[in-house]
Amino acid sequence: MSTITTKDGTTIYYKDWGEGPAVTFSHGWPLNADMWDGQMLFLAQHGFRVVAHDRRGHGRSSQASSGNDMDGYADDLAAVVEALDLRGITMVGHSTGGGEVARYIGRHGTARLARAVLIAAVPPLLLKTPANPEGLPLEAFDGFRAALARDRAQAYRDFAPLFYGANRPGAQVSQGILDQFWLWSMQAGLKNAYESIKAFSETDFTRDLERFDVPTLVMHGEDDQVVPVRNSAKKSAQLIRGATEIYYPGLSHGLTATHPDLVNRDLLAFCQQAARKVA
Repeated sequence: MSTITTKDGTTIYYKDWGEGPAVTFSHGWPLNADMWDGQMLFLAQHGFRVVAHDRRGHGRSSQASSGNDMDGYADDLAAVVEALDLRGITMVGHSTGGGEVARYIGRHGTARLARAVLIAAVPPLLLKTPANPEGLPLEAFDGFRAALARDRAQAYRDFAPLFYGANRPGAQVSQGILDQFWLWSMQAGLKNAYESIKAFSETDFTRDLERFDVPTLVMHGEDDQVVPVRNSAKKSAQLIRGATEIYYPGLSHGLTATHPDLVNRDLLAFCQQAARKVA
């Protein structure tokens, strides 16, 4: 396998396909790099080098006992970027991965970046607080944690329809998509997935977003039941200078899998803009 070892001894798996301008992908909770295969194959076929890693504790990366927070995730992403010496990157993140991208920029800056893309991403803050009254209540995330500790296999089966909007009348989500969500989720360590809930729900990315100084695309499904669009993408776009926004009516949190043609079309157009600028 293609792996790097971080400073704390954690093994991070990554996949690296194609040649051309670099595009990195950070995945959502509790999945792994395979969630990006539809986007990676497409972009690799259109002249890009695509790199995606499994977050620590997820997929084929080792199940570290510590570092299961946004600082740790961002530093692991930086370690992959530096090990491969990637430059001029379009850095893409979905859901928790969007938080990872934001924290990477907050901690490591944009010297290696050309552009950024946040897809159904958790910033600026998911949790309901006095300063963020539109957020989701702590009880919702406590319920996630309790469900994982009790029966994580069933918890993931219950969560998948919400993730992909399969619970909506007339939804056309294949059984295969729901099955692969369960398969990938079960590859995450229980401690890692459990602690990641705090990371994606309670981290405030406001200052990270204010540090964005590269062209940024914000993409979000308007029927996202996991990361509501009004409390995430809409607010992030206001904090990121000059952000471009694309909203998809009726699409779910898992739009990269349910509607890859739409996502790939818009992602390719944005990546090509960066490639032309470098050229």
